[in-house]
Amino acid sequence: MNRKQHSSRSTSIVSTLKERIIRWEYPPEYWLTEETLCEEFGVSRSPVREALRALATNGFLVKKPNRGYVVKQLNLHEILEVYDLRLALELFVVEQLAERDEPIKEVKSLRQTWTVLLNGHPRKGEELAELDTKFHETLAQAVGNRMLLNELRVINERLLVFRMIDFARPERTEDTCHQHLEILARIKAKDILGARKAMQKNIENGRNVVSSAIKEALAKAYSLKHS
Repeated sequence: MNRKQHSSRSTSIVSTLKERIIRWEYPPEYWLTEETLCEEFGVSRSPVREALRALATNGFLVKKPNRGYVVKQLNLHEILEVYDLRLALELFVVEQLAERDEPIKEVKSLRQTWTVLLNGHPRKGEELAELDTKFHETLAQAVGNRMLLNELRVINERLLVFRMIDFARPERTEDTCHQHLEILARIKAKDILGARKAMQKNIENGRNVVSSAIKEALAKAYSLKHS
C-alpha cells in the first residue's frame, strides 16, 4: 500500500469512528482495540493506529497505558460548558449582523427555509437537527470570520446528538421555526438587543434538555453495546 492509500484509509476510519462517538453509539470508556478495528475495516495495524492517534489528539479518545484507547464522552458539566461557549459565539454573530447597514442575503434565504418548515410536512428529528445546525452556521458564515465558523462547527459536531434528541419532541419543531424567524426579523430590523434575546432564548431551549438527553443517549449507547 502506498502512502496516499494508507492516508486515505486512515482518514476513512477516523471519519467512521468519529461519527459513532458523536452519535453516542459507543458508551463512555468503550475500549477500541486494534485487532477488532483491523478486522472490521479490513486493513493492517498501521492505518488503524494512525486513526486512533488522531482521534485521541482531537479529544475523542483517551490513551490508557497498556490498554489501548477508550472513548471519551463529555459529561454534563462539560456539555453545559460547550453550550456556554456556543452562546457567546452566537451572540457575537447576531450582534455583528444586526449592526450592518447593507442587506444580508443569507437572512432572506433562511427565512424562506424556516417559513416552509413551519407550514410544511413534519420532518424527522435527524433532518431537523441538521437543518438547525445549518441555520446557525449560515449566520456565522455571513459574518465572514473563518476562525469563528470553524470553532462553531466543532461545537456543533459534539452537540449533534442532543439536537437530534431535542427535535424528537413534537413541539420543538414549531417552537424552533418561530424562534429562528424571530432571530432573522431582529437582524433585519437592526435590533441588536432583540437579536441577542432571540438567539439566547433559542440556544437555552436546547440547553435545558441536556440532562435528559444525556440519559437517553447513554441508554442508547449501552443498548447498542449489548444488542
